[in-house]
Amino acid sequence: MTTRSCPCGLPGAYEKCCGRYHSGAALAPTAEALMRSRYSAFLKRDADYLLRTWHPRTRPARLDLDPGMRWTGLEVLQTTEGSAFHSTGTVTFRASYRGGTLHERSRFERVDGAWVYVDGSFLD
Repeated sequence: MTTRSCPCGLPGAYEKCCGRYHSGAALAPTAEALMRSRYSAFLKRDADYLLRTWHPRTRPARLDLDPGMRWTGLEVLQTTEGSAFHSTGTVTFRASYRGGTLHERSRFERVDGAWVYVDGSFLD
C-alpha cells in the first residue's frame, strides 16, 4: 500500500493528518489545521465532518456537495491568531479547482474548546 500526502497540502499521510480529525480521533488544534481539514473534507465529500465543524450560529441545516467539483490544490496565504492561546482566528487561502480558484478569508471561533468555522469572505 502506497502512502500519499494529505490532500490539505501538508507532507504527512492523510490518516495521520486530516484523517484523524475526520474520524473523530482528534480535534484540530488550530484554526489553520481546521481549515486544512475542511478543505480535505470537501475534497472527500465528507459533509458530516463539514457540518460538525461549522459554528452552530451559521451552520446550514444540510450540505449538498457537488459530485462534479474537483478540488486540485490548497495554498494558505495568511493566518491571524487561531492558536491554542486564542478564541478566534482567520485563515486566508486560495483553493484551486478544475476551472478556477476560490480566494477566501475564513473566520473561526472556539466553541467548547473545539475550533469551528464561522463564515468566510470571498476575495478578488
